[in-house]
Amino acid sequence: MRLVFAGTPEFARPSLKALHRAGHEIALVITQPDRPSGRGQRMKAPAIKEEALSLRLPVVQPEGMEDGDLRARLAALAPDAVVVVAFGQKIPAWLLELPRFGCINVHASLLPRYRGAAPIQRALMDGETVTGVTIMRLDEGWDTGPILSQRAVAIESADNAGTLHDRLAALGAELLVETLAGLAQGKIAARPQDEAGATRAPKIRPEEARVDWHAPAERIHNLVRALAPAPLAETFHGERRLQIVETALARAEGEDGPPGAVLGVERDGILVATGRGVLRLLRVKPAGGRIISAADYARGYRLGTGAVLG
Repeated sequence: MRLVFAGTPEFARPSLKALHRAGHEIALVITQPDRPSGRGQRMKAPAIKEEALSLRLPVVQPEGMEDGDLRARLAALAPDAVVVVAFGQKIPAWLLELPRFGCINVHASLLPRYRGAAPIQRALMDGETVTGVTIMRLDEGWDTGPILSQRAVAIESADNAGTLHDRLAALGAELLVETLAGLAQGKIAARPQDEAGATRAPKIRPEEARVDWHAPAERIHNLVRALAPAPLAETFHGERRLQIVETALARAEGEDGPPGAVLGVERDGILVATGRGVLRLLRVKPAGGRIISAADYARGYRLGTGAVLG
């Protein structure tokens, strides 16, 4: 097919590479403009711009999809499909109608569950054990278009948002190539989403990263998994901000102290009381510092039994 690809972050990179490897003609890559990043606020190119340039593909970075020059260029290209993967901008109605196969999207959930910007994080926060990827045809709603194909994957107990992101990105790329082949051969029929089963996955708000030690240990553990490797769950040790990178469930029962109380410091972590159960902190990141083991933090920052986090 002749394709236009629209995507921005790392999640989209495997899809672009897979389409190129499969021999599709990628006539244009659309991505977000370079943005300031990091402490020095240096301009940083999106992952898809880097990948497109390495593949010697033409790239444009419009501030918005209503750009007149872009519209004329896309009309002239007459793509068979526009592939959209984590692009970050609303696709206008005129573009939805331009390609003969429509605008094809890769979404990191089993739609209609977890529609929105943070399906991976929300699935982990909710303690889900299964998720997957959906290839769908975009319509004017947010993740509401008809489904072309889906594939499920187990969420492993050791998964965090980073590991699950990488597996779903690879799975989405594989399924995307299969789905385009099926469309070209007339073997795939779109089916509408079941609105009765729809759930939302809105963007993570900064205040959601703050640990509520009155919550059950399992819920806090799932929050830590959902926010690792970034932006990370956080609490306070006195006035020091402390980010939590990795945890484990220590005991399901037992109220050995008030929520947030440090129950002990062991070689493999810090035991903390919660609203129900005990959580073991394994790795943490003190404000302005690097990621270290929780035991090293306890020694270096004088955190002992009886201290209260939060």
